[in-house]
Amino acid sequence: GGLGELDPSCLWRRRRRTVLRLDHVVLAVPDLDAAGTRILNEFGLGSLPGGRHPGWGTGNRIVPLGHEYVELLAVVDPLEAESSPMGRWISSVSRSGDRFVAWCVSTDEIEGVAERFGLALATGSRSLPDGPTLRWRSAGFDRVAEHPDLPFFISWDGPPELHPGRAQARHRVEPNGIAWVEVAGDHGRLAEWLGDGDVPVRVVDGDPGVRAVGISTNRGEI
Repeated sequence: GGLGELDPSCLWRRRRRTVLRLDHVVLAVPDLDAAGTRILNEFGLGSLPGGRHPGWGTGNRIVPLGHEYVELLAVVDPLEAESSPMGRWISSVSRSGDRFVAWCVSTDEIEGVAERFGLALATGSRSLPDGPTLRWRSAGFDRVAEHPDLPFFISWDGPPELHPGRAQARHRVEPNGIAWVEVAGDHGRLAEWLGDGDVPVRVVDGDPGVRAVGISTNRGEI
């Protein structure tokens, strides 16, 4: 939504249709509950408990937006996190406050994407509060600390209605999805990474990483 309103000089898009699409962005936070309350009060966006990541010492909350979502990610077990590279990284980057640390695009060709870029495939799952198990495969998440401007890839296994973006949260506005992601990085390298994908990303100058995210709502853009 909202792509026609973006400045074409700062929006990278490819002409051909592919299976790539924007899936979610990751916001590292010092405290999950506090972050959920703050986002609700400041932006009118509700969130839901997600789950824990065994071995990382981290946990998440989900801000569902329809087809996309924002993942709030924090250390929930400091001792476990201290023994994990991912846990130590999240602890470090969130120490001074909320910070976008990664963004993700979905694909139904995750094996081909992983092979093309030499990425290891990882599997994940978590149990949902009402019983079903959410399962996925990802590629490239282990590289986001080193290359925060490049997205990692995900493929969801299961019915579309279990996608985190479709969960029901008590929003005070009506979100219509992520309109754009602003990333500082190398335009050509990002274009190569996304291939033929039609992804609403703005490329700007600066230290590599996600700089901002625009969310469409019934009251305008956040």
